[in-house]
Amino acid sequence: MPSTTSLSRRTFLVGAGMAASAAAIASTSSASLASAAPRRTLAEGARVPALVIGSGYGGAVAALRLTRAGVDTHIVEMGRAWDTPGPDGKVFSGILSPDKRSTWLSDTTDQPVSNFMGFGINKKIDRYVGVLESEKFAGIKVYQGRGVGGGSLVNGGMAVTPKRDFFEQILPTIDADQMYSTYFPRANSTLGVNHIDEAWFESTPWYQFSRVGRKTAHRSGFATTFVPNVYDFEHMKREAAGTAQASALGAEVIYGNNAGKRSLDKTYLALAAATGRLTVTTLHRVTAVEPAATGGGYQVTMEQINEQGGVIATKSVTADRVFFAAGSVGTSKLLVTMKAQGKLPNLSSQVGEEWGNNGNIMFGRANHMWDSTGSKQSTIPAMGIDNWADPTASVFAEIAPLPAGLETYVSLYLAITNNPERARFRYNTATGKVDLDWRATQNQLGIDMTKRVFDKINKKEGTIYRTDLFGVYKTWGDHLTYHPLGGCVLGRATDDHGRLHEYPGLYVMDGALVPGNVGVNPFVTITALAERNMEAIIAADLG
Repeated sequence: MPSTTSLSRRTFLVGAGMAASAAAIASTSSASLASAAPRRTLAEGARVPALVIGSGYGGAVAALRLTRAGVDTHIVEMGRAWDTPGPDGKVFSGILSPDKRSTWLSDTTDQPVSNFMGFGINKKIDRYVGVLESEKFAGIKVYQGRGVGGGSLVNGGMAVTPKRDFFEQILPTIDADQMYSTYFPRANSTLGVNHIDEAWFESTPWYQFSRVGRKTAHRSGFATTFVPNVYDFEHMKREAAGTAQASALGAEVIYGNNAGKRSLDKTYLALAAATGRLTVTTLHRVTAVEPAATGGGYQVTMEQINEQGGVIATKSVTADRVFFAAGSVGTSKLLVTMKAQGKLPNLSSQVGEEWGNNGNIMFGRANHMWDSTGSKQSTIPAMGIDNWADPTASVFAEIAPLPAGLETYVSLYLAITNNPERARFRYNTATGKVDLDWRATQNQLGIDMTKRVFDKINKKEGTIYRTDLFGVYKTWGDHLTYHPLGGCVLGRATDDHGRLHEYPGLYVMDGALVPGNVGVNPFVTITALAERNMEAIIAADLG
């Protein structure tokens, strides 16, 4: 029988641990947050004990655990620190009126939902180091966050722990008992995960779109579940009451949230900064890592860029240890390049392998006039349709908002499907760049699974798919992903704790470790794996 369930809170929050981290996060002052922003720029020839490439989930965990272990740690981040308001008094721009802050080094925005009723809705903007990049490969484009906090700045915040049996399937060498008793709870605790007030959810106009999606799912026999989030739902309630700054209820999410969201700059990175051992260099792009010629450690070469992406300096520093945390794409591209160019020639042949899009398929359904989804829509998803247990249609579908500021009668979804297709990053000697050999046809298995669920809903409701959201007469948003995974898989390209064992002192700590699909929104898994790996590395390598 279809049902709405709440995912077990015990899975996410563990008593005293959650209380301690929640108190730490709540007490983080604006001054300590500012200390997570750049305090110095790495100088040519500098030497650091630990260098972390990237400030997303894996990098933030590495920074916190290293600094708390007494290791001076330096993060190099390609994007900027998002801590300075623009002319409108806000740090980030909204979905409905994006400006240059929205998009990474482009003269137009590139939204996932790019069209509506025959019209393109992307806008011209000034070229700038904006917060969201859509990196284009031959067969897919990958959305990634740019700035201190990485993907946590631009995602919908859905903090979902994967189903244990699937986790055991994709990473069979990992002790699942430890993950589910220690590291997943630790990750959720430090991330500040919380749950929506279900009574408020049932009554507020801001989640009418979710309730309509739930109703139509249940009428066709599919179960739904509430999912936790890193957005502060109590703040959201105050937004609705008009007593707090509108963010989730002010059409803010993919280009950043100005209030309410517990992104990494407010959690892991702020806690690391509070140790006094963290420094961050922004607007620097790492281009090479290789063994240092003298004195041990690794030479790290990087380009400093300006706010329009122009290279203004090239410099090299030395690090005793390097933690790759540039995301699945960034880490994989860098390591594949280093192997091909002979700078790290002994890297495993598995480097670059087993990349996947987490089975992502985005799409919309056209509802009847009597099933309005509401002109008011929170940008933070709170519910998903869970059909994962069906082997012929393994789908976890986020009931997504479409905050257009007007009634659209559209139910929008981001489906995660159990698509086993994988791709590889390959170095192109002719161009000196890395390609990803994902082909559009590899999405078909995911589309087929999605259709088995939503064809049934459409038949029951007498509704159809929208064909105007992702182009002209294009039903499936299968050309994009928010969930890049793989490229340097744990236990294959690395050892079982992320060490690049051919090169002592090099580690991978991000989504590159996860083989292509985790069945849910992946950032909690990435965070928990990094917690597990860093605990072992600090004990064995730094003890």
